[in-house]
Amino acid sequence: MKTFVILFGLVTVAVAAPQSPTEPIPILKQESSIEPDGSYQYSYETGNGISAAERGALKNIGAEEPALQVEGQFQYPSEDGGTIQLSYIANENGFQPQGSHLPTPPPIPEVIQRALAYLATAPPQPENNRP
Repeated sequence: MKTFVILFGLVTVAVAAPQSPTEPIPILKQESSIEPDGSYQYSYETGNGISAAERGALKNIGAEEPALQVEGQFQYPSEDGGTIQLSYIANENGFQPQGSHLPTPPPIPEVIQRALAYLATAPPQPENNRP
């Protein structure tokens, strides 16, 4: 039984391995630069519709060490023939992607919105100090 499981695992890995393309995909454009101050930028575009660009630099955020601020975007063809596009910023506030294909939260129900509006205008409640 153990031999069967190992053999099945090896066959699964072999079948799931990416297949190599028959023809190389050309790189249509590729640029990059790194500056002495630590800032950088790169961009590329391939013959199959993939492209990306990014730039980054150190940013003084008032802390002991500066933070890296990165902005970029990439796009690639989707399986349905459209194009997936994503832009992003990454900084001291984390990674912040934007794209029409990303899921969005459902709208806040009207009852909850009314309750939040009421709470925002309600006077503060006295604190109940219990011993």
